[in-house]
Amino acid sequence: MKGIPTVRAVPTNRHAIVLAAFVAFGGFLFGYDIGVISGCLIMPDFVRRFGEQGADGEFFLSSSRQSIITSLLSAGTFVGALSQAFTSDRFGRRASILLWSAIFTVGVAVQTGTTFSIVQITIGRFIAGLGVGALSAIVPLYNGETAPKALRGMLLVLYQLEIIMGIFLSYILDLATHTIDGSASWRVPIGLQLAWGLILCSGIFFLPESPRHLLGTKRREEAKTVIGLLNGVPIDDPLVEETIEELDYAINAENEGGKATWAECFSTRNKLWLRTGHGMMLQFIQQLNGQNFYYYYGDTFFQSAGTSLSPYVIQTILGAVSVVGTFPALHLIESMGRRKSLLWGALLEAACSIIAGLVGHFTLAPAGTPADQLTHRNKQGGDTLIAFAILHVFSFSIFWGPTPWVYLGESFPLRVRAKCIALGSATNWLWNFLLSFFAPRIAAKIGPLILLIFFGMLVFGFFYVYLFVPETKGLSLEEVDELYRSGVKPWKSAGWRPHLMDNRQKNEGVESDEKGSEEKHANPSSV
Repeated sequence: MKGIPTVRAVPTNRHAIVLAAFVAFGGFLFGYDIGVISGCLIMPDFVRRFGEQGADGEFFLSSSRQSIITSLLSAGTFVGALSQAFTSDRFGRRASILLWSAIFTVGVAVQTGTTFSIVQITIGRFIAGLGVGALSAIVPLYNGETAPKALRGMLLVLYQLEIIMGIFLSYILDLATHTIDGSASWRVPIGLQLAWGLILCSGIFFLPESPRHLLGTKRREEAKTVIGLLNGVPIDDPLVEETIEELDYAINAENEGGKATWAECFSTRNKLWLRTGHGMMLQFIQQLNGQNFYYYYGDTFFQSAGTSLSPYVIQTILGAVSVVGTFPALHLIESMGRRKSLLWGALLEAACSIIAGLVGHFTLAPAGTPADQLTHRNKQGGDTLIAFAILHVFSFSIFWGPTPWVYLGESFPLRVRAKCIALGSATNWLWNFLLSFFAPRIAAKIGPLILLIFFGMLVFGFFYVYLFVPETKGLSLEEVDELYRSGVKPWKSAGWRPHLMDNRQKNEGVESDEKGSEEKHANPSSV
C-alpha cells in the first residue's frame, strides 16, 4: 500500500561464498592433475611399465616418452578450454560443469586401469585434459557471474587457491607413495582423482544456474529465485527486483547486435578486441613469469646448488610456499585492486629473477657436478638461488597467480563471456605446453641465465599493465562494460565511477514523459 515504507531483508553473502568455494573445487582438479604426473614419471614401477629397456637391462623413460605423456594433457586442456564455450552457452554453466567433470573422471579411469600400455595412459591423459581445460575456463565464468561485486575478486582468487592446494596435495601423495613396491606407487595418487571428479559431479546437482545465463535465455522467474538465494533474501524482496532490472537493462543492450560469434571477441564494439587481448596477454605473461620453470625443473638447479633434498621434497616445499602465498591474495585482491597487484607482483618477481639468474650464472657449478666437488662459493650461490626461487614462487602466488584469472572472470559482456574466457584459458594452456617443451632445451644451453628471459617478460608485463589494463575492482560485470566504453585512461581508472543506473533511470524518465505527453494530448482534461 502507498505510504507504507518497504521493508527490506538484510542481504547476506553466505550462500554465494559457499557456492563459489565449491565450484572452485574444479581448480583443485586442475592443480592436482598437473602436479601428480611429475612424481609418477620417476617412480620405478611406472618406468618399468611404460619405459624402455636399455642395453644394460635397466628400464628408463626416454625424453620422447616423457614428453608424450605430459604433453597430451596440455593438448587436451587446450581443446577443452575452447570447447566449453559451446557447452556453456548452449546448456548453461551448471550443466557444462557436470559434463566436463564427467569427461575428466572417465579420463582418470582410463589411466588408472592401464597395465603396460603407454597408448592407453596417454589417451587417458588427453581425455582428462579435456575436462581440466574446460573447467579452467568454466569456473572463473560461473564464479564471476554469481559472486557479489564487492567479493568477486576474493571469490575468484579461491580458484587459484584450490589450484595450488591441488598441486600441493599431489606432491605430498607422490612423496608418500613413491617408495611403495608395485603399481600402487602411482595408481593411488592418480586413481584418487576419481574421487575428486565424482565429488564435483555429485555436488553440481545442488548448485543453481548462473542468474545472468538464466536472464540471457529468458528464464526470468528462475533468475529471481537464484538472486534471492545468492543474497539470502526472499524472492519478493525489492533487492531482487532491482538486481533483475539492472541486469535486464544491460543484457538487452548487449543483445541488440544479434547472436554473438567468435569474431565478435575481436570486434571494435565496446572495445572487445582490447578486452580479449588483455585476457590473453595476461595469461601469456603469467605463464612466462618463471614460476613454472621452478615447478618443472627446479630440482635440477637445486641439486647443482648442493642440496641433498630429493625432487619429491623440493616439490613439496615449493607447493607449501605457494599455498601460504595465496592466502594473502584473498584480501589484497580487493584492498589493493587488480592493477596494483599486477604491478607490484611484476616488480617483486623481476627482482627475484634477475638476482637468482645472475647469482646462479656466476656461482653455481655445472649441472651434474658431484656433491663432494662443490666449493664453498658454489654452495653459497646455491643457497641464494634457492632463497630467491622461494621468494619468486611466493610473490607469484600472491599477485600474478590469481589476478589474471580474476581479470579473465570479470572483463567481458554476457553475450561473448564464455568465448572470451575460453580464448584466455586456451592461451594459458598453449604457453604452458610451449614452456614445458622448450625450457629444458634453453636451460641446457644457457643455464641459470634462462631466468633473465623471465625477468624481461616481467618488465614487459609491468609496462603493459600500467599503460593498458584498467582497474575493475568494485564494479559489476555490466559496469566493467561501461568502463571500457567511457575511454578512461588505465592509470586513472581507479577513480572512475559508473553511471549505468543513472542512464537507465534517465531513459525511463524520458519514456515516462513521452507517455504522459501522449496521454495529455489524447485527454486534454488530464493533469
